[in-house]
Amino acid sequence: MEPILMKIYEYYVGEDRDMLLRAFDFASRAHKNQKRASGEPYFIHPCAVAEILVDLGLDGATVAAALLHDVIEDTPATEEDIRREFGEEVLTLVSGVTKLDKIVFKSQEEEEAENFRKIFIAMAKDIRVIIIKLADRLHNMRSLNFLSEERQHKMAKETLDIYAPIAGRLGISQIKCELEDLCLKYLDPEAFEFLVENIHQKLEERNRFVDFVVEEINGILSESNIPGEVFGRPKHFYSIYKKMTTKHKTLDQIYDLTAVRVIVATVDECYEVLGKIHKKWKPVPGRIKDYIATPKPNMYQSLHTTVVTNFGQPFEIQIRTEEMHRTAEYGIAAHWKYKEQRDTETTLDQRMSWIREMMELQGGFRDSKEFMNSVKEELYSSELLVFTPQSKVISLPENATPVDFAYAIHSEVGNRCTGAKVNGKIVPLDSVLELGDVVEIITSPTSKGPSRDWLKFVKSPSAKAKIKAFFKKAMREDNIKLGKSMLEDAAKRKGYQLSELLTPESFKKVSEKFSFDTQDEMFSAVGYGAVSVNQVFFRLVDYFRKEVPTPVLQPFREKNAKGAVTIKGMGGLLVSFAGCCSPVPGDDIVGFVSRGRGIVIHRRDCPNLKNAEEDRLQPAEWTKQEGEARFKAGLLVTAEEQGAALAAISSVLSDMKLSLTSINGRYDKNGDALVEVTVSLLSKQDIEVIISRLSSRDKIISVRRMSN
Repeated sequence: MEPILMKIYEYYVGEDRDMLLRAFDFASRAHKNQKRASGEPYFIHPCAVAEILVDLGLDGATVAAALLHDVIEDTPATEEDIRREFGEEVLTLVSGVTKLDKIVFKSQEEEEAENFRKIFIAMAKDIRVIIIKLADRLHNMRSLNFLSEERQHKMAKETLDIYAPIAGRLGISQIKCELEDLCLKYLDPEAFEFLVENIHQKLEERNRFVDFVVEEINGILSESNIPGEVFGRPKHFYSIYKKMTTKHKTLDQIYDLTAVRVIVATVDECYEVLGKIHKKWKPVPGRIKDYIATPKPNMYQSLHTTVVTNFGQPFEIQIRTEEMHRTAEYGIAAHWKYKEQRDTETTLDQRMSWIREMMELQGGFRDSKEFMNSVKEELYSSELLVFTPQSKVISLPENATPVDFAYAIHSEVGNRCTGAKVNGKIVPLDSVLELGDVVEIITSPTSKGPSRDWLKFVKSPSAKAKIKAFFKKAMREDNIKLGKSMLEDAAKRKGYQLSELLTPESFKKVSEKFSFDTQDEMFSAVGYGAVSVNQVFFRLVDYFRKEVPTPVLQPFREKNAKGAVTIKGMGGLLVSFAGCCSPVPGDDIVGFVSRGRGIVIHRRDCPNLKNAEEDRLQPAEWTKQEGEARFKAGLLVTAEEQGAALAAISSVLSDMKLSLTSINGRYDKNGDALVEVTVSLLSKQDIEVIISRLSSRDKIISVRRMSN
């Protein structure tokens, strides 16, 4: 029996077991005949990912999604297949992982930053998506030797920069440590081999020493009638490597290659054992850390101390309760592994609060790159623990200031901050806080808000984002006016009018990139500086150039000249037809004077002329054509079935001997088929005939002319 099947039978019962067995069978059939780079059957990979998650104690839906996480991307299976067979919850997880799998980290910083933002969006929606992705990345790193050296280096660097820190921030030390060691193996293979060889040589001697320490601590527990467990744990290679490189030490100078852990029942027993260990062995000054009173941001709790034995050899001891040990090993995954015994939804919310806060504040960042840098600061920054006057512990980045502290308490405290006291003394707001400081913020209800100068010295990403968000909101009207003016000036400098560039369709294209809901929001973002003028302007111009046809008509100088239109009172200008409303002979038309593009002919009822300046509109009329000049017109056909619409369109155009130049189909929220077609024709009369004939066909609900 496959190992994953054995674990499914061992750890899951009832509906969960049934779903997992069905997921195993579904994925097995879907990946049949597919191979990995190693030449092994591809199905080995989803099974291995699922095994990692079973060992972490994840729920049945997550493990099922792990078995299925590649089927949408790599097999003919569809989202509807997953929904029908396994339900909406599993589909949501599979789709979330699939979207992350589509992310390709490129060398361009902007692209990488945007991908980084997508990871955090996935985490905020359902943290299980990123846990599946971490397990997926772990198994891929385990089999990295089958890829080229270039891809090995690229994936290892990406893993060390992004995924290992995220695993650490989620408290999943098992995955974090193994990912870091595997990254070291490929990023600095010589150092990795050196550590493997030399630490192994010291292992027997080290184990004898650890056995001695464990025996001594067991004696302390026995004498104190404290039940507990004591064992040694070797430090992982990457942590040793970091100490050697950052502190410029040799392997012989690093004494804590192994840590001894003491697991007891209560917090009081933790402190009692710590005191008795210090009574037996001398503690190293500055090496005592109380993470029980002041937990790490990932909710890690433990007492750490480094002591020196009678032989003069130092070693580290970690003391914690069983519950703390679970959190230390499994992090956020403990929510599922030990849920019945200890965890609650409130605890899960606490674990995820930092992710949600970063996502809430992302609108305050200038772009994805700034968001990525801020999150990396959050992931990598050293901790500074300070206190409120009520003795509440606040965790801040290194070199944080009273302003960082104020915003860590609450946004309104930061916005109304007018001064600060540190250890009872008034200090400047840009003062650097130190470990253990007691900080008190002075506020005023009449404060006009933060100063822009604060951005020069605050250190925490959340404080920066909250300050920027204040100015973004407080100055919105001014920013809208300024942003619109800046875009209008940019358009004029290039010979355009903003009104001709900014159409509903072009705005839609810009909003797809920057997630603007309204044009005012776009103007505000430009005025505030969240996006640059050029980022918006050049996208509008690109869309305008693609959608408005290149002028193909010759200059028109008099009414009877060869051509299709006459512009009254003007001559010697290029004339082109607007792509937004696609005028054809017979339409009521008007000419729009476009700087740098001559005259653009619109239908008089074109929505894009609604706000046009009157002095730029010129009377125009159709003239008698020589030959058969062709024009394009768009139609929207609504039908009960897409097949019926396509058959009717094909039949009508064939009978009229007209050409179809483009077609696009979709369904609306009511389930009706919408088919957009562009037809090449001679006059408005052709359009009227097409509409009449299509409207008379079975299952055709409506036909109307389109204006983009």
